[in-house]
Amino acid sequence: MTKLLPTSTAGSLPKPSWLCEPEKLWSDWKLEGDALAEAKQDALRITLAEQQFAGIDIVSDGEQTRQHFVTTFIESLRGVDFTKRETVTIRKRYEASVPTVVGAVARTRPVFVDDAKFLRAQTKSPVKWALPGPMTMIDTLYDAHYKSREKLAWEFAKILNEEARELEAAGVDIIQFDEPAFNVFFEDVNDWGVAALERAAEGLKCETAVHICYGYGIKANTDWKKTLGNEWRQYEQTFPTIQKSSIGMVSLECHNSHVPLDLIGLIRGKKVMVGAIDVASNTVETPEEVAATLRKALQFVDADKLYPCTNCGMAPLSREVARGKLNALSAGAEIIRKELSAQRPAA
Repeated sequence: MTKLLPTSTAGSLPKPSWLCEPEKLWSDWKLEGDALAEAKQDALRITLAEQQFAGIDIVSDGEQTRQHFVTTFIESLRGVDFTKRETVTIRKRYEASVPTVVGAVARTRPVFVDDAKFLRAQTKSPVKWALPGPMTMIDTLYDAHYKSREKLAWEFAKILNEEARELEAAGVDIIQFDEPAFNVFFEDVNDWGVAALERAAEGLKCETAVHICYGYGIKANTDWKKTLGNEWRQYEQTFPTIQKSSIGMVSLECHNSHVPLDLIGLIRGKKVMVGAIDVASNTVETPEEVAATLRKALQFVDADKLYPCTNCGMAPLSREVARGKLNALSAGAEIIRKELSAQRPAA
């Protein structure tokens, strides 16, 4: 990535209404069989075109082929029974009916590799692919087999590493592990969560990233944010451990949050995907609002390590709003590029 301030998205983008019910998580597919497979590829083409039209530099699949950023990966694994469900509290925020781990978990086939190969064939742009992180996976299940969060996380880490290595071989340039659970279970993160994440990324030669946010713009998350006070200092609990890790990039939430941006200084030396787009609002940012967030971040991260991004995924938003936000992200980054260029001394 030689371009200064390369832009990307944190994860999901809205799906077309002909593929599933829009602006909804866990939306059922409207098609089946070969028709669904073809429709998913069409959606991949569309989401790629929209990112490129908006000027996004590092493109992704927008999670068009998956219903949910965690459960779609888990569905492919052996040892998890989706018919045997239990109610658990996810990330200490809301209750959900989840599948049960009934035996040893194992990956029996590639999950996203064919999709990654398809996307790679459509573009010469750098490609980022998101996978759920081990700790977030265990927080989305009921474990009736291992009966140990740590043991199950290490098993998932090994499985994720298998998938990540094949994604890398398929031409993916950045593999991002989504770990919103890192903002909740601080003691576990520092004791074994970061180590499990490193196991998931073991042996990869491509760029690796961890995405830690405050969640989709759904009511359970926005209600939780209201309880966090005037300063959100969750990153302070885990960034020192992450800074020492082998993970090269950190994706975090900044715009319209109460995260003190000086906390970015705790991961000095890492590349930082700065969330400059609020995914919990239908208001489209102006390019100058994006630029203002990036200017603040540049006090704590070097320009060659700053990657403008969204706070989180945008699946619950309308396609029109998401397009506007992507355009604003690109335009805001360009404002800062020009400012930085003007500051350079003449040759």
